[in-house]
Amino acid sequence: MPNYRRALIPGGCWFFTVNLLERRESFLVDHITSLREAIAATRQTLHFDIDAFVVLPDHLHAVLTLPPADSDFSTRWRLIKTRFAKALPKQERRSKVRVARNERGIWQRRFWEHLIRDEADYARHVEYCWINPLKHGLVTRVRDWPHSSFHRDVRAGLVPLDWGGEVEMSGEFGERR
Repeated sequence: MPNYRRALIPGGCWFFTVNLLERRESFLVDHITSLREAIAATRQTLHFDIDAFVVLPDHLHAVLTLPPADSDFSTRWRLIKTRFAKALPKQERRSKVRVARNERGIWQRRFWEHLIRDEADYARHVEYCWINPLKHGLVTRVRDWPHSSFHRDVRAGLVPLDWGGEVEMSGEFGERR
């Protein structure tokens, strides 16, 4: 098993990107209820706070904070991914390697994480979550994307409903389409 270099800070806050294996699929929004249930079940088993979250058709971004004595975000993602995959019918293509390992062909094996370093870094990554559907051309206003913690934060009075305004975004932003 690989030994990844990861900043394991108990009680830390991280930004994550988690991708579907097939980036042209839309499993995440097509099965949003199953994803929410997988996250809720994992939070009951291993608590974490959701600071920001956005679900797009083929990937998601999250800013999560772990409890003070805990730094194990990998187990949480493994449980979320496993619970979500178990909720879906077995219809996806699987490589010979995945078949041999008895793995589903839903998720990319890994995820990308970034340890949040300070308040400015935190704000930048929360806002990245909110703006991501615009960046991918899915909506023209942040408030129009339903699968985002933005709506929770509006209800809490943390951000105005018209945050981000109405924009047309074009160009490449470092992510594959």
